[in-house]
Amino acid sequence: MDAIDTMAACERGVGPRFSATVAPEGYLWWYVDAISDDGRYGITLIAQLGSCFSPYYASARRRQDSNPLNHNSLNVALYGEVKRWSMTERGSSALHQSPSRLTIGPSSLLWDGDCLTIQIDEISVPIPRRIRGTVKLYPRTIAGEPYELDAGGRHRWAPIAPGARVDVQLEHPALNWTGHGYLDSNWGDEPLETAFQYWEWSRAELKDGGTAVLYDAIRRDGQRTELGLRFDPAGGVTRIDIPPHATLPSTGWGMRRGTRVDAHHAAHVAQTLEDTPFYTRSVLSTHLLGEPVTAMHESVSLDRFSARWVQTLLPFRIPRAIWLGKAGQG
Repeated sequence: MDAIDTMAACERGVGPRFSATVAPEGYLWWYVDAISDDGRYGITLIAQLGSCFSPYYASARRRQDSNPLNHNSLNVALYGEVKRWSMTERGSSALHQSPSRLTIGPSSLLWDGDCLTIQIDEISVPIPRRIRGTVKLYPRTIAGEPYELDAGGRHRWAPIAPGARVDVQLEHPALNWTGHGYLDSNWGDEPLETAFQYWEWSRAELKDGGTAVLYDAIRRDGQRTELGLRFDPAGGVTRIDIPPHATLPSTGWGMRRGTRVDAHHAAHVAQTLEDTPFYTRSVLSTHLLGEPVTAMHESVSLDRFSARWVQTLLPFRIPRAIWLGKAGQG
């Protein structure tokens, strides 16, 4: 992987690079999650260019329209005592990129070298309610080393801030809390479903302030990607032995779930945050690197995502904005 490719989503030791390009039929996202210190609230934010799970992008690719920048969104999900979900897709006229700033419609991300500030102005579905306010993420350290997730190096992941403090200040709904969080990025040169059948990912904060991250993916080539990393509070990273696999209860949509957990220990679903036909996000009570941990976890079935019945359902969760006039209005 060359230096130009490394700059696709972030720069090692520097942070996110929002001027990154996206390959035709490809994708790029920056992902943030956080859980409040008291465990009452949670949030995930995903800024997406060439939105992987967009039914409109999938349809466009079938028509040989491979421009990813026609399909962008800021996905916002609030969990806990106050719940909201939004993922409005917007076209290229609503997208503005510079090295330190990314604007998608009325929302934006700004990196100043020390803090990622996310200004949110979105409308939730299925009940239209405004989500407006500011989220600030302060990394403990800045990583940025990319890791290849497939044999051909067409899909990459970079943990930018494996450990961070997050400050959530929302006007609508009225929420103010702080907690621990995480920032990474994924990007690829082809649709995600081209290379993968299924994957599981999790991140857990350790007692010393470090972070453990696990990737476990079943690839189309019949091989498996198994990646385990431990990030210490000072920024050092070491590969860890992959623990045994444990099956978790399936969801209401019949989505299978599993994770890696220390031998002779068990993992439990503490809370299911998202339950969809092809994707689930959960909070786990599990055991890694010799200690009990709380982990943010996701399972994704790309076979299910590709099914036409799932594609038919997705527009109810992912509305497409119709731009009339100036970008950002609509």
